[in-house]
Amino acid sequence: MKPLTITSRLEVYDSIDEVPQDVQDLMQKAIEVRDAAYAPYSNFKVGAAIYLENEEIVVGSNQENASYPSGLCAERTAVYYAGAKFPEARILRIAISAKSMRHKVVSPVPPCGACRQALVEYEVKQEDPIELYFMGETGKVVKADSVKDLLPLVFDSTCL
Repeated sequence: MKPLTITSRLEVYDSIDEVPQDVQDLMQKAIEVRDAAYAPYSNFKVGAAIYLENEEIVVGSNQENASYPSGLCAERTAVYYAGAKFPEARILRIAISAKSMRHKVVSPVPPCGACRQALVEYEVKQEDPIELYFMGETGKVVKADSVKDLLPLVFDSTCL
């Protein structure tokens, strides 16, 4: 037996005011689209804004359905739209913000496992890391230099 140690390096900012201005602007887009999310069942709204190398910004919010598995998270809504509209553009960074309609979310909310898998697919495809910034409604912002920092043992086409 040989131990395997996996480490991830994340940066934590005390507030959105500490991140670079371009990231603040992108996060503001995520906040705006978050507030437009369709979340009547969970009352938990998430917004994602993606900055592409062609300088386009693509946004997405979670879209729920009474048949729960039929809904879609904000991150996947945005990344699939980016892939459909701008298939050749590399994704440079993603900003994510989450808000509960039941209580104030002050801790950073990372993408769920399904979204991490979808995002890493695009990172592997473009052969370049995607920066992720995520936060709650207010408070700290976490930055990952790569989706692989959140999903280090990736399942990709090499596994098939």
